[in-house]
Amino acid sequence: MATKDLLLEIGVEEIPDWMIADGLSHLAGKVGELVAQLGGQVVMSEATPRRLAVKVSGLSEREADREELISGPPKQANPQAVEGFAKKNGITVDQLELVETAKGTYYSYRKQVAGKAAAEILSSGLPGLILGIPWPKTMLWPGKGGARFIRPIRWLLCLLGGDVVPFTINGITSGNETGGHRQLGAHRVAVTIDNYEQKLRENFVILRGEERRAKIVAGLPAGVKADAKLLDTLTNITEFPTPILGSFSADYLSLPEEVLVTVMRFHQKYFSVTDSTGKLAAQFVAVMNTSGDGDGLVKHGNERVLRARFNDARFFYDVDQQKHLPARVEDLKVVTFQAQLGSYHAKTERVVALVRELGGDDSAARAALLAKTDLTCEMVKEFTELQGIVGGLYAKAQGEPEAVATAIYDQYKPVSMEDSIPRTRDGQLLSLADKVDTLRGCFGIGLIPTGSKDPFALRRAAQGIIKILAEGELRIGLKQLAAGVDKLDEFLIERVKYYTNEIRGYAMDEVNAVLAAGADDIQDVLARLEAVKAVRASEDFEPLAASFKRMKNILDQAKFSPSGKVDAGLFEDPSEGALWKAFEAVVASSKGTGYAQTLAAMATLRPAVDLFFEKVLVNAPDMAVRANRLTLLFSLKTEFSGIAEFSEIVPKTQETHAS
Repeated sequence: MATKDLLLEIGVEEIPDWMIADGLSHLAGKVGELVAQLGGQVVMSEATPRRLAVKVSGLSEREADREELISGPPKQANPQAVEGFAKKNGITVDQLELVETAKGTYYSYRKQVAGKAAAEILSSGLPGLILGIPWPKTMLWPGKGGARFIRPIRWLLCLLGGDVVPFTINGITSGNETGGHRQLGAHRVAVTIDNYEQKLRENFVILRGEERRAKIVAGLPAGVKADAKLLDTLTNITEFPTPILGSFSADYLSLPEEVLVTVMRFHQKYFSVTDSTGKLAAQFVAVMNTSGDGDGLVKHGNERVLRARFNDARFFYDVDQQKHLPARVEDLKVVTFQAQLGSYHAKTERVVALVRELGGDDSAARAALLAKTDLTCEMVKEFTELQGIVGGLYAKAQGEPEAVATAIYDQYKPVSMEDSIPRTRDGQLLSLADKVDTLRGCFGIGLIPTGSKDPFALRRAAQGIIKILAEGELRIGLKQLAAGVDKLDEFLIERVKYYTNEIRGYAMDEVNAVLAAGADDIQDVLARLEAVKAVRASEDFEPLAASFKRMKNILDQAKFSPSGKVDAGLFEDPSEGALWKAFEAVVASSKGTGYAQTLAAMATLRPAVDLFFEKVLVNAPDMAVRANRLTLLFSLKTEFSGIAEFSEIVPKTQETHAS
């Protein structure tokens, strides 16, 4: 059967850059599902701010015919019911057959269903698919009673081979036309599947994001600060990007570099530039969504806007210096942290106490006292991205010790798993205490993340805690941080699982085994995991772990709790004595050694354990012998499960089979 290609493009008003990737991914996935029955495969999905485009190749002209089994009345039904079922389906009774099912025998009809044409499937399926894209926010267009979408749809291009696939969304009917660049291209351009991208290029639209990104990078001068996120943003807000170099007065370089870079990056979407020594230069790079700036008008316009922004920043900086940070602590009483948890002044008092509790000295406590005072500064009110950073800069400028200023500067780190932790121990304790206080407070009033909802970014706070504990090598237990709140303890444990498995790469069953043993200190957790991972390579380890699972099941079923010690005099089979002797030798040789040495020694018990289970019936008829054997197993399990609960280990053969 002949196949055709499909091209779908949704033309819209500008989509916010941060929504494009997820929206396009969902669209491509759903189109792929829709055409799967036609044998098609998505071969291209691209987007610009004004369009989402998907191309599919290898579509059959119609889906295959199929047989549909229609079940009717049961075998014991009266003839009238059977005749009625046949008549309803337009056939005679002799065309029915009796089909055995799990629920009984039923009269059934095998109906031959002709496959639908590809165009019919697409026409009926695409409108709902398009409107079903789960945007974070949508708008009604053109108003009440209209369709919901991220932005108003302005055109729909949909071609199957050389034919238009007809459908309508909110009065917009599909056709064979796309839209060119808003200023440089034609309003509407007729295209075919083969010339689609070329026609867009002729009308100043570079469809492929990687090509737009490469065009931006190629136009950047030497010295531009690397900024992958800004590059992504600029790629997603332009259709024909062109970088231009601008400049500003060197007088502004007297302001902190962080302030200047933030103004350029977050507020103007400009790249900052460094000189040959690595210092910030009085230049910037803007990216236009046009072909050039021959008269320099765009350059001068950007310079004028940036100058106004820098003047604002200088004014805020000068005003803020008139009141030093210690004098601002009282001002925090009128800055609300959370309605039920009080002001930032109350939070500050809690964080200072918590820093002390975690072992912080006077320097760390001073940093905690001043940490939130920059919330009252004009600079932070205008440039919220500088929260914390401004506090650190001001602390240094106002004569606070370097350690205090650095801790304040780093207090919100890490903001993600890719970010670094605070550079100093004071900063680590401050960040830890701040995050722990937020978690304790929110959990205490029932503000616990559910599903994807996490308005206070508690998951990020918890992940930051685990990262600081792990990479800062802090010996602080999770239970201490949870302060007796079980749900918070569980929440932190889940973040430990994520960190150790996804970030550090330990197998999930190893993580479960270590945590099931009650490990609470992250440094201890990591040490145990490293030991388990190392000894797992031994050919004896996984079979022994399986035996530990067997031991656990036996002990659980027996609800066994030992009342005494193992009595060698009750051994009836040599394998019992051999296991006990080997166990005592391993325990003696392991005293004072690390986890890895202990587990390696434990792995040598495998032959003795295997022989024990081969020769001995644990639940012996004699109650004393049975109790003694259970006590032996309990001793083995208890001794080594203190490191990790080995019953949680999944043998590799099982993992392969399960997958």
